[in-house]
Amino acid sequence: MSSLSVRNVTKTAGNKAILKDVSLEVRDGEIMAILGPSGAGKSTLLRIVNMLDRPDSGQVLVDGRNVWAENRLEMQRSMAMVFQKPIAFSWNVYDNAAYGLRLRGVDKAEIDSRVKEALALLDMTGKERQYARSLSGGETQRLAFARAVVLRPKLLLLDEPTANLDPANVAIMERAIKDVNEKYRTTVVLVTHSIYQARRLSTTAAFMMNGEVIEAGKDLIERPADPRTRMFINGELVY
Repeated sequence: MSSLSVRNVTKTAGNKAILKDVSLEVRDGEIMAILGPSGAGKSTLLRIVNMLDRPDSGQVLVDGRNVWAENRLEMQRSMAMVFQKPIAFSWNVYDNAAYGLRLRGVDKAEIDSRVKEALALLDMTGKERQYARSLSGGETQRLAFARAVVLRPKLLLLDEPTANLDPANVAIMERAIKDVNEKYRTTVVLVTHSIYQARRLSTTAAFMMNGEVIEAGKDLIERPADPRTRMFINGELVY
Protein backbone atom coordinates (compact mmCIF):
# COMPACT_ATOMS: atom_id res chain seq x y z
CA MET A 1 0.00 0.00 0.00
CA SER A 2 1.08 3.55 -0.56
CA SER A 3 -0.25 7.03 0.13
CA LEU A 4 0.18 9.96 -2.25
CA SER A 5 0.32 13.63 -1.33
CA VAL A 6 0.56 16.36 -3.96
CA ARG A 7 1.26 19.72 -2.37
CA ASN A 8 0.98 23.07 -4.14
CA VAL A 9 2.38 21.81 -7.44
CA THR A 10 2.76 24.27 -10.30
CA LYS A 11 3.94 23.67 -13.86
CA THR A 12 4.27 26.04 -16.79
CA ALA A 13 5.10 25.53 -20.45
CA GLY A 14 6.30 28.75 -22.05
CA ASN A 15 3.90 31.39 -20.82
CA LYS A 16 1.07 28.94 -20.19
CA ALA A 17 0.26 27.67 -16.70
CA ILE A 18 -0.44 23.92 -16.99
CA LEU A 19 -0.88 23.29 -13.26
CA LYS A 20 -1.75 26.01 -10.76
CA ASP A 21 -1.06 25.28 -7.11
CA VAL A 22 -2.47 21.73 -7.31
CA SER A 23 -2.90 19.76 -4.09
CA LEU A 24 -4.35 16.25 -3.70
CA GLU A 25 -4.37 13.52 -1.08
CA VAL A 26 -4.82 9.84 -1.91
CA ARG A 27 -4.85 7.39 0.99
CA ASP A 28 -3.44 3.88 1.10
CA GLY A 29 -5.49 1.46 -0.97
CA GLU A 30 -7.81 4.04 -2.54
CA ILE A 31 -8.73 4.29 -6.20
CA MET A 32 -8.87 7.97 -7.11
CA ALA A 33 -10.47 8.98 -10.39
CA ILE A 34 -9.25 12.32 -11.74
CA LEU A 35 -11.91 13.82 -13.99
CA GLY A 36 -11.99 16.91 -16.14
CA PRO A 37 -12.14 18.23 -19.69
CA SER A 38 -9.24 17.99 -22.13
CA GLY A 39 -6.45 20.41 -21.27
CA ALA A 40 -7.25 20.40 -17.56
CA GLY A 41 -3.73 19.23 -16.66
CA LYS A 42 -4.65 15.68 -15.62
CA SER A 43 -1.99 13.87 -17.64
CA THR A 44 0.69 16.42 -16.70
CA LEU A 45 -0.10 15.82 -13.04
CA LEU A 46 0.29 12.06 -13.50
CA ARG A 47 3.63 12.53 -15.28
CA ILE A 48 4.89 14.68 -12.42
CA VAL A 49 3.84 12.09 -9.85
CA ASN A 50 5.64 9.44 -11.92
CA MET A 51 8.77 11.65 -12.01
CA LEU A 52 8.70 11.93 -15.80
CA ASP A 53 8.32 15.71 -15.50
CA ARG A 54 9.53 17.93 -12.71
CA PRO A 55 7.25 20.59 -11.22
CA ASP A 56 8.28 24.23 -11.17
CA SER A 57 7.31 24.35 -7.50
CA GLY A 58 5.56 22.21 -4.93
CA GLN A 59 6.12 18.68 -3.65
CA VAL A 60 5.05 15.12 -4.40
CA LEU A 61 5.25 12.75 -1.46
CA VAL A 62 4.78 8.99 -1.54
CA ASP A 63 4.38 7.50 1.92
CA GLY A 64 5.49 10.85 3.29
CA ARG A 65 8.75 10.86 1.31
CA ASN A 66 9.53 13.62 -1.18
CA VAL A 67 10.07 11.77 -4.47
CA TRP A 68 12.72 14.25 -5.63
CA ALA A 69 14.63 14.34 -2.34
CA GLU A 70 14.85 10.57 -1.78
CA ASN A 71 16.57 7.77 -3.70
CA ARG A 72 15.01 8.44 -7.10
CA LEU A 73 15.42 4.94 -8.49
CA GLU A 74 13.79 3.47 -5.40
CA MET A 75 10.91 5.95 -5.60
CA GLN A 76 10.37 5.33 -9.32
CA ARG A 77 10.33 1.58 -8.74
CA SER A 78 7.62 1.96 -6.11
CA MET A 79 5.17 3.05 -8.83
CA ALA A 80 4.16 2.11 -12.35
CA MET A 81 2.27 3.97 -15.06
CA VAL A 82 0.10 2.86 -17.97
CA PHE A 83 -0.38 5.35 -20.78
CA GLN A 84 -3.31 5.89 -23.14
CA LYS A 85 -1.20 4.85 -26.14
CA PRO A 86 0.70 1.68 -25.22
CA ILE A 87 4.00 0.57 -26.65
CA ALA A 88 4.95 -3.07 -27.22
CA PHE A 89 8.59 -4.05 -27.52
CA SER A 90 9.57 -6.15 -30.53
CA TRP A 91 9.59 -9.40 -28.54
CA ASN A 92 6.98 -11.94 -27.65
CA VAL A 93 4.24 -11.30 -25.09
CA TYR A 94 6.00 -13.15 -22.27
CA ASP A 95 9.25 -11.21 -22.67
CA ASN A 96 7.35 -7.91 -22.79
CA ALA A 97 5.61 -8.70 -19.51
CA ALA A 98 8.83 -9.93 -17.89
CA TYR A 99 10.99 -6.97 -18.93
CA GLY A 100 10.72 -4.88 -15.76
CA LEU A 101 11.30 -7.85 -13.48
CA ARG A 102 14.45 -8.81 -15.37
CA LEU A 103 15.77 -5.26 -15.00
CA ARG A 104 15.25 -5.62 -11.26
CA GLY A 105 17.17 -8.89 -11.10
CA VAL A 106 14.22 -11.01 -9.99
CA ASP A 107 14.93 -14.73 -10.17
CA LYS A 108 13.58 -16.78 -13.05
CA ALA A 109 11.03 -18.79 -11.07
CA GLU A 110 9.52 -15.66 -9.52
CA ILE A 111 9.39 -13.97 -12.93
CA ASP A 112 7.59 -16.96 -14.40
CA SER A 113 5.05 -17.04 -11.58
CA ARG A 114 4.29 -13.33 -11.74
CA VAL A 115 4.09 -13.15 -15.53
CA LYS A 116 1.69 -16.09 -15.71
CA GLU A 117 -0.47 -14.54 -12.99
CA ALA A 118 -0.54 -11.14 -14.71
CA LEU A 119 -1.34 -12.57 -18.15
CA ALA A 120 -4.12 -14.69 -16.68
CA LEU A 121 -5.55 -11.61 -15.01
CA LEU A 122 -5.69 -9.90 -18.41
CA ASP A 123 -7.16 -12.94 -20.24
CA MET A 124 -3.92 -13.44 -22.17
CA THR A 125 -2.99 -16.96 -21.14
CA GLY A 126 -1.90 -18.88 -24.24
CA LYS A 127 -0.46 -15.80 -25.95
CA GLU A 128 2.93 -15.95 -24.22
CA ARG A 129 4.89 -16.79 -27.40
CA GLN A 130 2.95 -14.51 -29.73
CA TYR A 131 4.86 -11.62 -31.26
CA ALA A 132 3.69 -8.62 -29.24
CA ARG A 133 3.42 -6.25 -32.18
CA SER A 134 0.91 -8.58 -33.84
CA LEU A 135 -1.60 -8.04 -31.04
CA SER A 136 -4.77 -6.03 -31.50
CA GLY A 137 -4.98 -2.57 -29.97
CA GLY A 138 -6.99 -3.84 -27.03
CA GLU A 139 -4.60 -6.72 -26.42
CA THR A 140 -1.62 -4.36 -26.58
CA GLN A 141 -3.19 -2.17 -23.90
CA ARG A 142 -3.86 -5.23 -21.75
CA LEU A 143 -0.22 -6.26 -22.19
CA ALA A 144 0.92 -2.78 -21.10
CA PHE A 145 -1.21 -3.15 -17.99
CA ALA A 146 0.23 -6.60 -17.31
CA ARG A 147 3.76 -5.22 -17.71
CA ALA A 148 2.95 -2.65 -15.02
CA VAL A 149 1.13 -4.82 -12.48
CA VAL A 150 3.65 -7.66 -12.71
CA LEU A 151 5.97 -5.29 -10.82
CA ARG A 152 3.45 -5.14 -7.96
CA PRO A 153 3.86 -1.40 -7.54
CA LYS A 154 2.64 0.35 -4.44
CA LEU A 155 1.20 3.13 -6.60
CA LEU A 156 -0.39 2.46 -9.99
CA LEU A 157 -0.95 5.45 -12.30
CA LEU A 158 -3.37 5.02 -15.20
CA ASP A 159 -3.72 7.70 -17.88
CA GLU A 160 -6.95 7.04 -19.80
CA PRO A 161 -6.06 3.34 -20.08
CA THR A 162 -9.35 2.33 -21.71
CA ALA A 163 -10.06 5.43 -23.83
CA ASN A 164 -9.73 3.69 -27.20
CA LEU A 165 -10.95 0.21 -26.26
CA ASP A 166 -14.11 -1.67 -27.14
CA PRO A 167 -16.50 -2.68 -24.32
CA ALA A 168 -15.07 -6.21 -23.99
CA ASN A 169 -11.54 -4.92 -23.44
CA VAL A 170 -12.79 -2.19 -21.11
CA ALA A 171 -14.49 -4.86 -18.97
CA ILE A 172 -11.28 -6.92 -18.77
CA MET A 173 -9.19 -3.89 -17.83
CA GLU A 174 -11.65 -2.66 -15.22
CA ARG A 175 -11.86 -6.09 -13.64
CA ALA A 176 -8.05 -6.23 -13.52
CA ILE A 177 -7.84 -2.80 -11.88
CA LYS A 178 -10.27 -3.91 -9.19
CA ASP A 179 -8.46 -7.22 -8.67
CA VAL A 180 -5.04 -5.60 -8.28
CA ASN A 181 -6.44 -3.00 -5.88
CA GLU A 182 -8.20 -5.60 -3.75
CA LYS A 183 -5.55 -8.34 -3.80
CA TYR A 184 -2.47 -6.19 -3.22
CA ARG A 185 -4.15 -3.06 -1.77
CA THR A 186 -2.44 -1.15 -4.55
CA THR A 187 -3.21 2.56 -4.49
CA VAL A 188 -4.54 3.59 -7.91
CA VAL A 189 -4.79 7.03 -9.54
CA LEU A 190 -6.93 6.86 -12.67
CA VAL A 191 -7.31 9.69 -15.17
CA THR A 192 -10.54 9.18 -17.08
CA HIS A 193 -13.11 11.15 -19.08
CA SER A 194 -15.77 8.56 -18.25
CA ILE A 195 -18.09 9.37 -15.37
CA TYR A 196 -19.43 5.82 -15.65
CA GLN A 197 -15.98 4.32 -15.27
CA ALA A 198 -15.26 6.56 -12.30
CA ARG A 199 -18.50 5.40 -10.68
CA ARG A 200 -17.64 1.75 -11.28
CA LEU A 201 -14.06 1.88 -10.03
CA SER A 202 -13.24 4.81 -7.78
CA THR A 203 -13.46 5.16 -4.02
CA THR A 204 -12.69 8.89 -4.26
CA ALA A 205 -12.44 11.43 -7.05
CA ALA A 206 -11.12 14.84 -8.05
CA PHE A 207 -12.31 17.26 -10.71
CA MET A 208 -9.72 19.37 -12.54
CA MET A 209 -10.23 22.30 -14.86
CA ASN A 210 -7.79 24.84 -16.35
CA GLY A 211 -4.88 23.44 -14.35
CA GLU A 212 -6.65 23.57 -11.00
CA VAL A 213 -8.31 21.05 -8.70
CA ILE A 214 -11.83 22.40 -8.36
CA GLU A 215 -12.87 19.89 -5.71
CA ALA A 216 -12.06 16.40 -4.46
CA GLY A 217 -13.57 13.82 -2.15
CA LYS A 218 -15.49 10.58 -1.77
CA ASP A 219 -18.86 12.23 -2.49
CA LEU A 220 -17.76 14.24 -5.51
CA ILE A 221 -19.46 12.13 -8.17
CA GLU A 222 -22.81 11.73 -6.43
CA ARG A 223 -22.92 15.08 -4.61
CA PRO A 224 -20.64 17.63 -6.32
CA ALA A 225 -20.41 20.93 -4.49
CA ASP A 226 -19.12 23.14 -7.31
CA PRO A 227 -21.48 23.97 -10.23
CA ARG A 228 -18.68 23.33 -12.77
CA THR A 229 -18.20 19.80 -11.43
CA ARG A 230 -21.96 19.26 -11.52
CA MET A 231 -22.13 20.39 -15.13
CA PHE A 232 -19.30 18.06 -16.16
CA ILE A 233 -20.87 15.09 -14.39
CA ASN A 234 -24.21 15.85 -16.03
CA GLY A 235 -22.57 15.86 -19.45
CA GLU A 236 -22.95 19.58 -20.02
CA LEU A 237 -20.33 21.81 -21.62
CA VAL A 238 -18.00 23.32 -19.07
CA TYR A 239 -15.33 25.93 -19.84
